[in-house]
Amino acid sequence: MKERDDIHARIARRVHALRAELGITLDELAARSEVSRSMISLVERGEASPTAVVLEKIATGLRVPLASLFDDAAATPSPLSRKEDRTSWRDPQSGYVRRNLSPPNFPSPIQVAEIVLPAGARVAYETGARDITIHQQIWVLDGRVAVPHGRDRWRLEADDCLAMELTEPTAFRNRTRKPARYVVIVASDRGRGRRGA
Repeated sequence: MKERDDIHARIARRVHALRAELGITLDELAARSEVSRSMISLVERGEASPTAVVLEKIATGLRVPLASLFDDAAATPSPLSRKEDRTSWRDPQSGYVRRNLSPPNFPSPIQVAEIVLPAGARVAYETGARDITIHQQIWVLDGRVAVPHGRDRWRLEADDCLAMELTEPTAFRNRTRKPARYVVIVASDRGRGRRGA
């Protein structure tokens, strides 16, 4: 329970800090992200368990990759990320588990996360065009993952790696009876070196 509370508090601080950095109100972020003002307010207070889809919309409104919302703003920037310092987050809707692997707050345009997608689970990100360029690669470690990206349909198996620019709605689906595990590598044109970025 403590880890769950910590990750929600971390997300709350990050969303608030990123919004403050941009100098936008809750109403402006709601309009940019297509997430209600009340939901964003609940997220910023750590009183909601938002889904991955909601967090991705908020991240898009804040002009950052989704992985940025899981960074620990209080962590001292370091080029090293240790296993014991990483926190996992579980999507309340799909049950997928996300764990950022990259060193928090380190000034790099690249972020790496490990995902475990349960058997039969699906996560669909509705956002297409963004204000920033985000490149993503998915490297499957175990299992199989179907990845529709706009009109393209990809079926990835263990050791496959798919590269794409996030310009279309994207989904991840595990149609098997076993969990799939994959690494997501994200590079964006918004650096992480600035405070809150």
